[in-house]
Amino acid sequence: MNMEISRRQFLQATASGAAALVIGLNIRGALAAGSEATVFNPFVRIDNEGVVTVIVKHFEMGQGTTTGLTTLVAEELDADWDGIRTEFAPSDNEKYKNLLFGAQGTGGSTAIANSFMQYRQAGAAARDLLVRAAARQWGIDPARISVDGGVISAGERKAGFGEFVQLASSLEPNPEPALKPASEFKLIGKRRLPRKDSRAKTDGTATFAMDVKLPGMVYAVILRSPRFGGALNSFEASGAKQVPDFIGAQTLPNRAGVAVFGKHTWTAFKAREAIRAEWDFSQAEMRSSEALFKAHQELAATPQFQARKALSTEQAQALLSDTERTIEAEFSFPFLAHAPMEPLCCVIEPTDRGVTLHDGCQFPAIAHGAVAQVLGLKPEQVEINTLYAGGSFGRRATPTADYQVEAAMAFALLGKRIPVKLVWSREDDIRGGYYRPMAVHRARIGLDQAGKIQVWDHRIAGKSIMKGTSFEEVSVHDGVDHTLVEGVADTLYQLPNLAVGVADFHSPVPVLWWRSVGHTHTAFTMESLLDMIAHETNQDPVAMRLSLLDPSDNRQRRLAGVIQAVRDRSGWQAGQRRGFACHFSFNTYVAAVADVTVEDDRVHVDKLYLAVDCGVAVNPDVISAQMEGGAGFALGAILRNEVTLKEGVVVQSNFPDYAPLRMADMPRIEVSIVPSGEAPSGVGEPAVPPTGPAVTNAIFAVTGRRITQLPITRSGFKLV
Repeated sequence: MNMEISRRQFLQATASGAAALVIGLNIRGALAAGSEATVFNPFVRIDNEGVVTVIVKHFEMGQGTTTGLTTLVAEELDADWDGIRTEFAPSDNEKYKNLLFGAQGTGGSTAIANSFMQYRQAGAAARDLLVRAAARQWGIDPARISVDGGVISAGERKAGFGEFVQLASSLEPNPEPALKPASEFKLIGKRRLPRKDSRAKTDGTATFAMDVKLPGMVYAVILRSPRFGGALNSFEASGAKQVPDFIGAQTLPNRAGVAVFGKHTWTAFKAREAIRAEWDFSQAEMRSSEALFKAHQELAATPQFQARKALSTEQAQALLSDTERTIEAEFSFPFLAHAPMEPLCCVIEPTDRGVTLHDGCQFPAIAHGAVAQVLGLKPEQVEINTLYAGGSFGRRATPTADYQVEAAMAFALLGKRIPVKLVWSREDDIRGGYYRPMAVHRARIGLDQAGKIQVWDHRIAGKSIMKGTSFEEVSVHDGVDHTLVEGVADTLYQLPNLAVGVADFHSPVPVLWWRSVGHTHTAFTMESLLDMIAHETNQDPVAMRLSLLDPSDNRQRRLAGVIQAVRDRSGWQAGQRRGFACHFSFNTYVAAVADVTVEDDRVHVDKLYLAVDCGVAVNPDVISAQMEGGAGFALGAILRNEVTLKEGVVVQSNFPDYAPLRMADMPRIEVSIVPSGEAPSGVGEPAVPPTGPAVTNAIFAVTGRRITQLPITRSGFKLV
């Protein structure tokens, strides 16, 4: 698979003399076909050799988009799976936009959800054109023609796609091509379908941004303020000049740091270590984590905004006085780093018309405009060559395009003539901010004499991810950033008199969506509180949750469905010392049962049972892998991960003190995929939210100790 192709190169290749059938949307948004790629927004390309290439508009960071989108096309086209190829789409915000975002980008577990019909229709349109072309060329009725595995046949006649490409590209496509009924699916839902990226990632031919090396390229690293919000006053680089192959160092235009250049990565890093800088900390974060948590706690007591209009937290507080008994708790969550295996990096290369950005680019729509603005270019002068990314978990999709902007500034400082590769070290990544926000939840729940919930007063304090960004208009309403309250304010449980208050925390520490965004802390709080209620009222945790769901509502029925599925798969019985949790996020339903062992405060998660309803299961193997990966990601966070500050400086720096999950920590996992005919939804994130509370509820069931602070080491537990 050749991933190094720009938009211009792509268009030149597909519009050249060689015959090619290109299927996509024309400028009116209708299905169109032809051999002139310059007119179309292509999703499918078939050359005169019959090779099918699927143009993937969502980049691949391990979540399986290259496989998923290709499956949709191959299914409707009846192409040969082994021979079909993939390419990442060129940067074009209008033509390749995420239909749910309105801009080109990958995230929010939306890749399959927004592309399901789009890519199926493209595949079906290509098949229809090829069949009609074959029928015309053979002089027979199209109804006599069948397609299977990339071969078109009618009786004794057989031919590959390439035989009919030229004629097919001249035909008018059907604006509404017939799609297969689910009963005829051969690839969608197939349990074992080889991933399209596995071979390249295994044999080393897959190109990541870290792999890019261009002639004459220099390396840049950034010396940043040790405290968030600090600004550079001055620096002294005499020590750096003693480092072999050191090129130079210059102040970034925004005073956020010093760009240090070298002929090699190691040179740039060593030179950076030798530079002495003076910083202005007048606007910087100077507090330690203890003070930050205390500030959150104080804010949670007096929320500024109300997330549910029907009842305010003040009204809920008044109602609590009339209940028989109350359950209350406070939960605290630390900052968390994304820590993908491939640290942030990208390359900017000058071209005869502008620049090309080589990047594992998650949000081309944002990076495109940001790079153009920094370099004084028109957006059309910036090309983005999207490559594989070695993980992201949200970090490569900042609203500010932070690392691409750094690269553009470094490129400009060298005169815009030399390719520049910006590289972050692991320490840069852990200390570099854009964390999952620190958050504090406070809840008081009133019960009647029978133990039924009567009122729920819930308050959340945390820094808004969306305010002050281009996403504010969509995600912030009545002062409430939805990402702070999702999973609480919109819970599917039938909770009477639920009030949700929100208080904004302000700090220079930059925050960002992290795998499953607000659901990471809201699900933990909700599912822990429900477990507390079940324990205090002698109810089975599973049965109690089912009692809070109305099966006449489709979403609540589907949540109940995964609860029942995991209950049956795990052999759950009332009174067992196990943990349970479930959650609805990204239009997907996941329930979890956890088995743990605790000896002398040492915790080991032995096994997880997960049940998921994500609509039509396009690639069951990918779904299972994402459930397992999401669970592992969540376990790393709850077991030991946290980013702490001491007088404004981040304490952690690398994997020894911000340790990813180890193989020995990973439990056995059984995944049940609930059959569904609903439209597909996301699977990259929804396993994260219920995993943590299922495990900590299991720890409570075994030890009687409730965990309200994460990671669990803050509650005195250790890992085996």
